[in-house]
Amino acid sequence: MTASSAQRLATWLIAVISVGYPMLGLIYLSSGRMDVTLLVLAALAGCWIPHFLNMRAALRGVRPPLFPLTVVFQAVATYLPDPFLPSGWSGVTAQLLAGTLLLYLPLWAAGPLLALMTVVQAGGIMVTLNIPVVAALYAVTIPISGIIVYVVVRLVAVSRELESARAGLAEAAVLKERLRISRDLHDGLGRSLTAIALKGDLAARLMDRDPGTARAEVGDLVKVAREAAQDVRQVARGYRELTLRGETQRAASLLEASGVSVQVNLADRVPPRASEEALAWAVREGITNVLRHSAATTCTITTAAQAGRLRLEIVNDGAPDAPSEDGSGLTGLTERAGQAGGTVAVRAEGGAFRLVVEVPA
Repeated sequence: MTASSAQRLATWLIAVISVGYPMLGLIYLSSGRMDVTLLVLAALAGCWIPHFLNMRAALRGVRPPLFPLTVVFQAVATYLPDPFLPSGWSGVTAQLLAGTLLLYLPLWAAGPLLALMTVVQAGGIMVTLNIPVVAALYAVTIPISGIIVYVVVRLVAVSRELESARAGLAEAAVLKERLRISRDLHDGLGRSLTAIALKGDLAARLMDRDPGTARAEVGDLVKVAREAAQDVRQVARGYRELTLRGETQRAASLLEASGVSVQVNLADRVPPRASEEALAWAVREGITNVLRHSAATTCTITTAAQAGRLRLEIVNDGAPDAPSEDGSGLTGLTERAGQAGGTVAVRAEGGAFRLVVEVPA
């Protein structure tokens, strides 16, 4: 049930209660006399107007104007006319007041007041009519009517809160998807675009003096470009299944093609799916940084299992004196590792750069 449909239902239910009891009072108390009818109408207006303001505000989830005077006015209009009208006036207006008290007063105050109203109502009818069944019937309608009004209004409030929560969750899902696309595009295309730029630059330099090698580089460039296109399609589909060994093999091939000597030593242990994906992304991001931000000639990629953890280390030489602070690769890598229960650490010293990622094994 949406908030709007719940509010419509609540409005109709409260309207039936709010109009039904006053109409019953008008029919029962007027007795066909014009003067009494006018007096009853005036009293009903005095009782119903603050009740209407209170209910309208409650359905909207706000305080009524002039609160708490509207509650006081309704209480006064409920019981003050009793001595001036035929017997039974408060018997058809106390039910409206019961709902207002439950909505706007704390339970420790509203509960005793409803109990007092019930006792007064039953006692008054017993004094005037001395019919226990009628006294009990009128007395029971006070708490029941109040509870019905309270539950109906709370239904609207809960529906409104649920709708707001659904909107918040939808917005969070959209934001999460945007972050995923942004992160996947950065991590997935960063390496490919860096490789394309390197190979294109190398092919341009070799075009005149070594056309054969230049053509080979262009062929590799086309291959990397196709891989980049595949990455984009996978990002669009939200399907990014990577393996550590597969990503390491591609990284080693790319580094060697770029003139970087590579050593790979991977542990035999196969980590959980989430951990393996985090390490695969770490290899991709680490190699992208090697190509983009360093003048590396050597690079080592190793994994080792220890104490229930799998540790990945990527170490390269040729690290710049001042690490680059642009981009969001390490931030995204830290987020991915954190989602798998892992950690990321980086350190640059002695011209070498070390990326360490640990995940559950």
